[in-house]
Amino acid sequence: MNISRQIASNFLMGKVTSEAIGNGGAGDGPSDQELVKRAQAGDYAAFDSLVTRHRGKVYAMIMNMVHNDADAWDFAQDAFVKAWKALPKFENRASFSTWMFRITHNVVYDAMRRKKMHSEGELDDTILNADRIDSSARTAPKNPERPDEHMDRHERREEIERALQQLTPEHREVILLREVQGMDYAEIAEVMQSTKGTVMSRLFYARKKLQTLLKP
Repeated sequence: MNISRQIASNFLMGKVTSEAIGNGGAGDGPSDQELVKRAQAGDYAAFDSLVTRHRGKVYAMIMNMVHNDADAWDFAQDAFVKAWKALPKFENRASFSTWMFRITHNVVYDAMRRKKMHSEGELDDTILNADRIDSSARTAPKNPERPDEHMDRHERREEIERALQQLTPEHREVILLREVQGMDYAEIAEVMQSTKGTVMSRLFYARKKLQTLLKP
């Protein structure tokens, strides 16, 4: 079985679920750094553990970018295949997750260029007000929700997802990396292969666009 089929098998045996998304921590197991060293020495089981640990975030990131389950599935597998092939060059100067997101970024953008998948309904930056979305806001309540509250939150989530799809790929990605993945500016710049200034500018305009799109 070649590397592509092994990674595909890993996904199929433990298909990404909402519970898995965001579960990128090491927990009580070996650290990412330890697993990377073992994988670089030829231990595929160690790399398989990295795939299992990070596939949720990678899949969720791609799904939010392309909004197509079949494409997200294929792109995630492609990203991990490329990561395995590039692993000997990984020097642990960045975290494995940041490095993995950079590879994912390249896979998605290469595919989008090939398929000419463009965002629609883009707005003019110059006509938007300066209001900001509160980046510290939490979507998960501490107390159990009433049915009507759950419905309202579900509808709001759908509104946010629709609004995200109206952003450019660059603005959508920077919002997801910052607000969903919790990366700092330097990490986002590394993933998107840009400067911190560009990241801050994109995030500023992306927040303003979302603010405008989500107004009642």
